[in-house]
Amino acid sequence: MTIIIREENSLDQAEITRVTEAAFEDVAHSDKTEALIVGALRKAGMLTVSLVAEENGGIVGHIAVSPVAIADGAQGWYGLGPISVKPEKQGRGIGSELMKAALTKLEEMGAFGCVVVGDPDFYHRFGFAANTRLVFPGVPAEYFMSLSFKADSPQGEVTYHESFYVKP
Repeated sequence: MTIIIREENSLDQAEITRVTEAAFEDVAHSDKTEALIVGALRKAGMLTVSLVAEENGGIVGHIAVSPVAIADGAQGWYGLGPISVKPEKQGRGIGSELMKAALTKLEEMGAFGCVVVGDPDFYHRFGFAANTRLVFPGVPAEYFMSLSFKADSPQGEVTYHESFYVKP
């Protein structure tokens, strides 16, 4: 298996949608808007990082990163997600490779940190941890995690871009 991680291009958009829809099709906690979120972020010019995992010329995974707002006014923080891998390709490390590449890209850009909503067992491997200084209403604290690249983390409520609230 040779996986290439690269930035998305305009020719990838339809396949990113298909991969994202397939990845979340059987996920119980999903409201099935993940592909719509990626499209809305792209349309709004808010996809700070958008990487694809390619295998044998086909897209098998995608990760999106967009800016977040923090109540204390801190700048340089981003929200990771959604991250998608085709169901038949899951469990092979593709999501981990996408994560590493996205976090490296953020650090290279000079980002201060990143937040994510998700499975602690997966995200802890990359340095994410629950942080009582940052809150995301409606999500249990253990499922909202942050990773600081620089000094201390900011404090307050985190708000994702309005694209995350898109309706089907």
